[in-house]
Parts: sequence; structure tokens; C-alpha cells
Amino acid sequence: MQPKVKEYLANTTGKEESRKSSSPEPLERARPCRQVDSNFWPPELYWANLKLWFKQKISKEEFDLEAHRLLTQDNVHSHNDFLLAILTRCQILVSTPEGAGSLPWTGGSAAKPGKPKGKKKLSSVRQKFDHRFQPQNPLSGAQQFVAKDPQDDDDLKLCSHTMMLPTRGQLEGRMIVTAYEHGLDNVTEEAVSAVVYAVENHLKDILTSVVSRRKAYRLRDGHFKYAFGSNVTPQPYLKNSVVAYNSLIESPPAFSAPCAGQNPASHPPPDDAEQQAALLLACSGDTLPASLPPVNMYDLFEALQVHREVIPTHTVYALNIERVIMKLWHPNHEELQQDKVHRQRLAAKEGLLLC
Repeated sequence: MQPKVKEYLANTTGKEESRKSSSPEPLERARPCRQVDSNFWPPELYWANLKLWFKQKISKEEFDLEAHRLLTQDNVHSHNDFLLAILTRCQILVSTPEGAGSLPWTGGSAAKPGKPKGKKKLSSVRQKFDHRFQPQNPLSGAQQFVAKDPQDDDDLKLCSHTMMLPTRGQLEGRMIVTAYEHGLDNVTEEAVSAVVYAVENHLKDILTSVVSRRKAYRLRDGHFKYAFGSNVTPQPYLKNSVVAYNSLIESPPAFSAPCAGQNPASHPPPDDAEQQAALLLACSGDTLPASLPPVNMYDLFEALQVHREVIPTHTVYALNIERVIMKLWHPNHEELQQDKVHRQRLAAKEGLLLC
């Protein structure tokens, strides 16, 4: 019986020693740290990146990227092994029950000797909720609306809002921004003046195309339009009417040499101008054309479709045509009927006032 007892004691002692050796000793805990110091260079940089990751100042991807920079091709697995060791230690400490392999904490929370430990009075959940959470007005954090005076508004306004041509300063500022975008340093005064004249001539061409579609006009030198909306209209049934309009002399011939003291661009003599006006009046029709309503978006749309050369750039032309189409408006039958009733009421009131 004694040999069996000795064998049993020997086996039991070996198991207890193996259990003690498997417990997390300081040497076992220091192995991952020594692994970091031996594989990562410099190790201080790795520890600094690890602290930043724990403090959530860098992401996991950034931490992995910095760790791979400190490792060689053969030691890439050391980073993953170290993280797995940390997770394993944390799981062991969490899963270990109290009193199994760890000593109880005897810090500041322990009761002082000599004083009886009484029951702690727990406050109700309602008191905690009322103390920590208070009703808040959701509109208190909203920004207060302050009405601004339109006259005090110094923001940049577009020409489509002000309905006025841009000033020289606005054009110069826009040109400076465009020049900076294209790599230029500055804009000269001559360039600004050229753009101002170009804008004026461009608008004049658009207005000329719109008015020429509504009113009759005359041509000078075969291309210059003038005398829009003249009351003297040619009579299509008179042969001399067309001849009279074609034989108008608004300026001296180009091939004739000017006399001494005469301006080459001077107007014809008053007697000749009076004779031409009398001839045109005699050859004109008896009825005057009816008055037209003000220019609207339909007139502009028609003029831009007929005179495509006014806006030669296709991109600008297509953009402006879209804007014109979006702003087209015409009254429907109900609005026309209401306008008719309104006019009848106004006429009845005027009749009563006259009576």
C-alpha cells in the first residue's frame, strides 16, 4: 500500500505544480513586451502608436500601417501575435472568478477598522432621473431670425436680380477672378473698358433684333437699321412707293469728295430732306399700324430663334433659351374672363362718375 500512496502523492504534486506554472506569472506577462522590444524598431514609436490607438486618437487601420512600417518582412506576424496576446490576457482576467486565483482589492474602498459597516441608503430611481434629466426647450438652440434691411445688404447681387447693367467695378472684380483661375496675375484698364463696350453692344444687338421683329425700319448702306416704328409706311399698291424708299439719301455718297468746310458725315440739306419726307408721306398708306403691347418673353424667344447670330456661342444660347422658356407665361381662359369682367366694372364706375 505504501508504494501506491507514494505514486498517488507524486501524481497529485505534479498536477498542482503544472497548475501553478499555467497561472499568469509576471514572467509570462512580460513575454509580449519583450517580443515587441526585440521585433519592433524603434519600440518607443510602437508604444506611442499603441497609446494613441487606445485613446482613440488614431484608427485601427492607421495603427496597423504604422506597425507594418516598423517591422521587416519576416516579423509581420509579430504585430498580430502581440494583439492576440493582449486579448487573451484580457479574456483570462475577465473569465476568472473572484477568489479563484486573485487577491481581493484592499484599496481606499475598504472599510476603516473600528467602525461598523452600516447599510448604504440607496436613492430612488425617480430622484436620480429628476436630478440628471431636465426638460429642455428644443427651440432654445435654434438660431434667432433677424430681419435685415434690403438697403443695408452689401452682398453681391446678380444683374438678373437688380435688372441693371453691371458696374465697372463689378466687371473688373469678375474679370480678376477669371484671370486668377486661368493663371493670370492682373487685369488692365483697357481690358475692362473693352468688356464694358462689348456688353453694351451685345445688349444693343439683342434689343435691335427684338424691335425689328415688331416694327418696320429702314436700312442705311444695306445693313444698318434705323427709323424703327416710323409712322410713314409704304403703300404696296403704288409703284412709286418702293422707288421712293429705295432712293432715299440719308448721307452723301462715298465716292464724292467733300467740299471745303463740309463734314463728310453731314446730313442732307434741309430742302432735300423736306422734299423726301413729302414724297414718302404721299406714297404712304392711309391707315397707321395698330399699337402693340409691351415687349414680353414671347417676343424675345422669337427674336432669338430667328436671329441666331445674336448669341454665337451655342452653350450660352442654349442656356438663355432654357431660361426664357421657363419664364414664358400666358393667361388662361379663366384669367381672360376675369380681366373682361374687371374691365366692365371699371367702365361702369367711370360711367356713373361721369353722370
